[in-house]
Amino acid sequence: MAIRRNNKNNENEEEIIEVVEAPKSSGDSTQDFFEKNKVAILGGIAAIIILAIAFSAYKYAYKMPREKAASEELIYAERQFLQDSFDLALENPGGGFEGLLGIIDSYGGTKAGNLAKYYAGVSYLNLGRFEDAISYMKDFRPSGSFTPIMKHGIIGDAYGELQDFDSAISSYKKAISNDNDLLTPYYANKLGVLLMKQGDSSGAKQYFEMIKKDYPTSNESASADYYLN
Repeated sequence: MAIRRNNKNNENEEEIIEVVEAPKSSGDSTQDFFEKNKVAILGGIAAIIILAIAFSAYKYAYKMPREKAASEELIYAERQFLQDSFDLALENPGGGFEGLLGIIDSYGGTKAGNLAKYYAGVSYLNLGRFEDAISYMKDFRPSGSFTPIMKHGIIGDAYGELQDFDSAISSYKKAISNDNDLLTPYYANKLGVLLMKQGDSSGAKQYFEMIKKDYPTSNESASADYYLN
């Protein structure tokens, strides 16, 4: 608002007239901002579009074909694994296809490559190569509630075979931190037995009691009764 003074006919009097200036519209200020920064704004939009195109190209032109190829390779290694032919599953499943180790090297970032690490860990455990079993199983990325239990349980088994009982106990505790009606009481029982062998009866007791309380219909419930009595 501005004030303008206007002399009246009487020289001693003045009339004060308020002159209200029209405010700038928000549209005008937005337009000014865009005009001043349009190069940066349009450049940012273009960058977002380019990233979206690049991601789609990566997904459909690179990632998905690799996932498909890895899955096809894994079928033959899985076949040997399920027949307990662990050496063949690891290195030579036949038909010119790669074994688990080759799949891990060639397709390590795929879902099939990740699953191959799990199979390799189990294979090495069965072949008595316990350090290799631990190494591959640690690299395996589990999901859901089932595979995390298997991962830590198998690592616990391997540490137990190596007589590293503290690490085995730690791994079994990680395994049973996930809830599964079949696997949790199984590894809780292993944990309890191992603690008893280590002379920790009170520590073992809490896991046998947990089995009785939380998994009363499990196969391990009867074992828990035996150890508690």
